[in-house]
Amino acid sequence: METLDQIKARVEAAFPGASVEIVPNAGVGGQRSLLVDHAHALDVARFLREDPALRLDYASNVTGVDWLDAVIKEKRKVKQVIAGVEREIEETTERRRPGYLEVVYHLYSMELKHGPLVLRLRTANRADNARVPSLTPVWRAAEFQEREAYDLYGIIFDGHPDLRRILMWDEFRDFPMRKDYVEPDDYEYEPTPHDDVLAKAKRHYQP
Repeated sequence: METLDQIKARVEAAFPGASVEIVPNAGVGGQRSLLVDHAHALDVARFLREDPALRLDYASNVTGVDWLDAVIKEKRKVKQVIAGVEREIEETTERRRPGYLEVVYHLYSMELKHGPLVLRLRTANRADNARVPSLTPVWRAAEFQEREAYDLYGIIFDGHPDLRRILMWDEFRDFPMRKDYVEPDDYEYEPTPHDDVLAKAKRHYQP
C-alpha cells in the first residue's frame, strides 16, 4: 500500500479545498492516521474505497475517543539579550485546547490484502456540536459500530440510516465511555440489577 503521505497528497489533488491532516501517534506502534474535514469526509471515504490502488473496502473497526479540555505546553527557542550578550533560551508557552470527540475507522482492503489505513473524524466540541458525518453509506460494516459510538460517547452521525441506542436501554441518560462520566448510584433504569449494582440499588428501595 502507498505511504500515508502519498495517499494524503492524492486525496488533496482529487479534492481541492479539502482539509486533510496527518495525525502523529506517540504510542509504541507509532501508526499515524488521516484526519479529514466534515465537508469532504464522504468524498474522501469513497475515494479510499474505490481508488484502484487502495480499494479499502472493509471498515473492520470503528471506535470513539474522548478528548477533554487540556492545557498544552509548547517549547520554542528564542533569542534574548542577557547582560549585553545575545543568547538562545528555551521559552515555554501554554495554550488551552477545548475538548472534542473523535471517531476512528480502521480500513482494510480485502481485495488487495493490505491495510490498515486509520481515518479520523473530529467533532467541533463535546457539547452542542458533537456531530460528524456517517460513513455507513460507504462502509456498511460501520452501521452498528457508529451506533455504539453514538450510544456510549454521544457522537451524532449525520446521515446514519438508523441512529439509536444499541447497548444501553432507551431511558438511559448520559454516555458511559466519556472520561467525565459519573456512575449513578440509584440505577433507576437498571432493568436487572445484580452483584455490586444490586447492592447499590437496594439502598434506594422503599422499606
